[in-house]
Amino acid sequence: MKLILTTAVENLGEAGDTVEVRDGYGRNFLLPRGLAIVATRGAEKQVEGIRRAQRARVVRDLDHANELKQSLEGLEAVSLTVKSHDSGKLFGSVTAADVAGAIRSAGGPSVEKRNVAFPKGHIKTVGTYPVVVSLHPKVEATIEVAVVSD
Repeated sequence: MKLILTTAVENLGEAGDTVEVRDGYGRNFLLPRGLAIVATRGAEKQVEGIRRAQRARVVRDLDHANELKQSLEGLEAVSLTVKSHDSGKLFGSVTAADVAGAIRSAGGPSVEKRNVAFPKGHIKTVGTYPVVVSLHPKVEATIEVAVVSD
């Protein structure tokens, strides 16, 4: 089965790569999870758009990662407004995607949710928490995220 990857898949390829996989792997794993699309003439025209979007998100080198770290740590108010109980306990928890969206809305650079880590586990109460963003294997930025009740 010939597929075009929409995201990076470990031991297979990067976004935009055209790969040949076994039918079961493609039909039962890659396609349902949205990791790939079937390689057709129309899909091959979309490959350049996929690669362009991937290049925009990628940290180019160590210097670029340090620039992003400075811009992330220079952000003043990264806050998330969530629904919570009167006692301050959240209905649910704050996810990495929520934090990535809050960074973007605070004027920071676009970061991928898989690069966001919570050092003290899930955030389940209102307060201010340190969050680590991995920008490069050698560069990590730590920012303060304020979780406030609405």
